[in-house]
Amino acid sequence: MTPPSNLPAVRGCASARCYLRPEVRSPEVYDEGRGELVVVLDCSELDRSTRFLTEDLGYLWSRVGGETYRSLTPAVGAGVELLLQRVLDVKASKNRLHLDLRTRDLASEMARVSALGGVVLTSEPLVEADWRWHVLADPDGNELCVLRSPEDYWNTTE
Repeated sequence: MTPPSNLPAVRGCASARCYLRPEVRSPEVYDEGRGELVVVLDCSELDRSTRFLTEDLGYLWSRVGGETYRSLTPAVGAGVELLLQRVLDVKASKNRLHLDLRTRDLASEMARVSALGGVVLTSEPLVEADWRWHVLADPDGNELCVLRSPEDYWNTTE
């Protein structure tokens, strides 16, 4: 995905996905606009997590709050912000929150995410009610799932 040409690049940034936060963005809101929904993900290495997640999700990133945080937002300007937070402790147990990447083609999405550095944690797909998925870990060990949804799912969400 090519970043929009109207966003100014951050000077001195080597990443093609590093841009200043768009002035006009459509954040994901909750409770009829009471506030903005942001998902925060702890990580030990901001650069590594930023590379993995921007490529995986097609997001752009910007620095916020010094060297502790990175804001990842959809290139199109609308959607949920993912805020990466650098922490010193290493992940020790199962996540209480994870990302689901829903796809029509499980095999190709698994290959793509694995090539980006995702580590496959399940040897065979898990199956439940016509959903098939694998559990993977990002470079910090945070779990994410790549799911193939039932065909009728796409008929109701498009």
